Amino acid sequence: MDPMLNIAIRAARSAARVIMRSFERRDELIISTKQPNDFVTEVDRAAEAAILQEIRSKYPSHAILAEESGQHSGNDFEWVIDPLDGTTNYLHGFPQFAVSIGLRHRGLMQQAVVYDPLHEELFTASRGGGALLNDRRLRVSNRRDLRGALLGTGVPFKDQDELALFLETLRVMIPETAGVRRPGSAALDFAYVAAGRLDGFWEFGLSPWDFAAGALLVLEAGGTVTDMAGGDRFFETGNVVAGNLRIHQDILERLKPVLNGRLKA
Repeated sequence: MDPMLNIAIRAARSAARVIMRSFERRDELIISTKQPNDFVTEVDRAAEAAILQEIRSKYPSHAILAEESGQHSGNDFEWVIDPLDGTTNYLHGFPQFAVSIGLRHRGLMQQAVVYDPLHEELFTASRGGGALLNDRRLRVSNRRDLRGALLGTGVPFKDQDELALFLETLRVMIPETAGVRRPGSAALDFAYVAAGRLDGFWEFGLSPWDFAAGALLVLEAGGTVTDMAGGDRFFETGNVVAGNLRIHQDILERLKPVLNGRLKA
């Protein structure tokens, strides 16, 4: 195993111990509001601290981009961290949350870990080395078109101006599919695409830490990830489409007439 991936796994497990220790006492947690409908707890911060401790003990010169503590300068390696993706789910006891840790070098993703501590599912990937769920190799689904496809998405909650546009995309995506799911953790949505549990995924306005690790999982499982114009600017825009090659293309085709210049790719 790549030593950097091993550190990412150790860091994710350290964060998970913090998360699970507090899961049964959620009503006692101190909750802050970063912006409307966007919450942070003492658990988010403690889990992030546990991750940073593991990484800095081994790679003190690496840069860091973390949801709670922001950007920390360093060399050409950068860790992209979401210590608790799905905080709102966690606070409600809804069993869909994860630790997400990615490592990129000069902007190119190299290592990925998404860990669901409640179900003990560890999704990992190394560039060129494939993707795994625990010890099982992952592949995206082989579905050929959107008929019968199960799709994932996320409902805009930070910027209500995007909600009307999202609802239009939902209207065009649902027909002929098996349905659309919105579990509430983008990191796990991408992991589920990589595992073939979801055939495709689209969402507006994500932050890099929401999908950095998940994007590499999808790519290493044989899928594709782009912005909504089919390009590679999804880290800049936060607007993302993922799936196997055919489903991904079908999603882009359905979204195109709805978006029609109304959104950055």
